[in-house]
Amino acid sequence: MSNWIGAIIGAAIDRQDGDSGIKGAAIGYAAQGAVRIVAPFAVTFAIGWAVQKGAKSAIGSLRNRMRVTDRPQSDNG
Repeated sequence: MSNWIGAIIGAAIDRQDGDSGIKGAAIGYAAQGAVRIVAPFAVTFAIGWAVQKGAKSAIGSLRNRMRVTDRPQSDNG
């Protein structure tokens, strides 16, 4: 059913150029299939990237806290 939606959208885009829409329908149908294959990989990559960036930020924050708290207190007072 979802491939039909891609075909309909592709045909509508192709008709705007004055063509019959058959080529656009075929391209839309194929594009919808490609999106079904690529989308899970893209989402997995994005989630992994976000987790890695968050972990890197958290580790950097912890290191900065440890650097500040491990310094001896000077008594200039």
